Amino acid sequence: MQESAPALHPPLSRRTIARLVQLAGLFDVVTAVIPPRHGRLLALMEFVPAAGILSARTATALVGLLLIYLGAGLRRGKRRAWQVATVLSALATVLHLAKGLDYDAAAVSALLLVTLLATRDRFTAPADRGSRWRALTVFLGFTGAGFALGLAEIAVRMNRLVGHPGVADWAKEAALGLIGLDGPIRYQHALGAEAVSLTTGASTLLAAGLALIVLLQPGSRAPGRTPEEDLRLRDLLRRHGSADSLGYFAVRADKSLIWAPDGAAAVAYRVVRGVSLASGDPLGPPSAWPGAIGAWLRDAAAHGWTPAVLGCGRAGGTAYRRAGLDVIELGDEAVVDAAAFRLDGRPMRGVRQAVNRIGRAGYTCRVARQRDLTEEELREAARAVEAFRDGRVERGFAMALSRFGDPGDGDCLLALCRDGDGHLRGLLQFVPWGDDGLSLDLMRADRTAANGITELMVVDVLRAAPGLGVRRVSLNFAVLRSVFARADELGAGPFLRLGHRVLKRASKVWQIESLYRANAKYHPAWEPRYLCFPVARDLPRVAVAALTAEAFLPAPALRARTRPPAVLSGGGR
Repeated sequence: MQESAPALHPPLSRRTIARLVQLAGLFDVVTAVIPPRHGRLLALMEFVPAAGILSARTATALVGLLLIYLGAGLRRGKRRAWQVATVLSALATVLHLAKGLDYDAAAVSALLLVTLLATRDRFTAPADRGSRWRALTVFLGFTGAGFALGLAEIAVRMNRLVGHPGVADWAKEAALGLIGLDGPIRYQHALGAEAVSLTTGASTLLAAGLALIVLLQPGSRAPGRTPEEDLRLRDLLRRHGSADSLGYFAVRADKSLIWAPDGAAAVAYRVVRGVSLASGDPLGPPSAWPGAIGAWLRDAAAHGWTPAVLGCGRAGGTAYRRAGLDVIELGDEAVVDAAAFRLDGRPMRGVRQAVNRIGRAGYTCRVARQRDLTEEELREAARAVEAFRDGRVERGFAMALSRFGDPGDGDCLLALCRDGDGHLRGLLQFVPWGDDGLSLDLMRADRTAANGITELMVVDVLRAAPGLGVRRVSLNFAVLRSVFARADELGAGPFLRLGHRVLKRASKVWQIESLYRANAKYHPAWEPRYLCFPVARDLPRVAVAALTAEAFLPAPALRARTRPPAVLSGGGR
């Protein structure tokens, strides 16, 4: 009997607690802004200096903002978010008294503290252990900077001090200022004392706030697979790889696997910025997908990660939706029927002219499996991959292998294009798509090569495909293709036309439209690809994780536990 998938939405009590914490944080911010009662303030100033009261008010506002920030972590059941919220609630209780004897606000914070203590068993997701040391480093760094600034301010005002305090007194003044207290130094003007107190006190608050943010950063998991898992993965691809054109990209070194309880299926994923990001359809027979999806969702829930899927097909999207994820269309994949492809006819005129023109310029293309290349040819191709790369960053995750020349990729197909002098000027790499398909992985060309080099390589691959037993070839993925395809049609509505204008502007940076046009010239069949996520409020987090995985945003490096490829390179469609 198949295990059911876990609930994607946190328990109501946990959601309620998260909202209460955020409301309490908002309440703290408001009370920090509202002026205190005059009578209570006068009574308090007999015990607490004015700088301490001001620091307490500022700290109360900071605590409130941090409690609001903690809501997302509490909804995901993060243990560390609960720990920090508990400490901040206790601190807020004290701060409300220290900033103006605000008994009512202190009672609210105390009640929140009791609620958190009573529900501690609902927050069990483990934290990233390394974040504690990073948070400590941030805190010590900013407090050290605040201490140094305090000493510098005292030194600047040394001619305006009462008496002749020594360096030890300076240090005491700066250190006590970090916690909002007056030190042994007296100033001729009160403004000098306030300036030092504000500088040091603000440094401590900044240090505490940033350290907590670092402490609460979502945990991750180093990607990697065991040699046994690699063998099982290859076996799944051999038996069921024809189901998804993106299946082979699961062999990337930065993807881990979650297996169904019976081992018949798996989900390939990577944890990025607190998001467990799967790619493509699950691997294995569709009947076994629910077990693998359920195991993956349970793993994400246990660690407080947001589950998301990038680039799954229609079958995979249906399976993920049945497991509770929401699904939206991300774009379309261009798939060409190699057996039916013809270069003649008016619709192919532009491609035919480009191929004929570059052929007359002396360019030729060789199509071969990687295993059939000599070592020297493979090294030459690897050098060209590096030389023709656009920028230093290797992009790709869901639809790219991001390596070249690995001995395990012998079934990959290469198109090597040379000019009339025999120099390698461009290349394509396709990964296997089952026994009878290819999926484009890498497209590189010398910028000084003649126009039409890409068309020549694609056409030669399509021409050679039937002889290689290949009947279908997946080309580039077109993001939001339907917007471009429908924008000029009769009856296109205002929202569609607005979306089209936005995408055209975005295309100036990301070449969205040009990529679609480059695919459309081969008249492919368009296969939709989808993005899956729990709820709409998770979309910004998922988008950042996806852009990070695809290397459009920087990410901390994680050491993979897998064997590195023989020749590292990158790609992306």
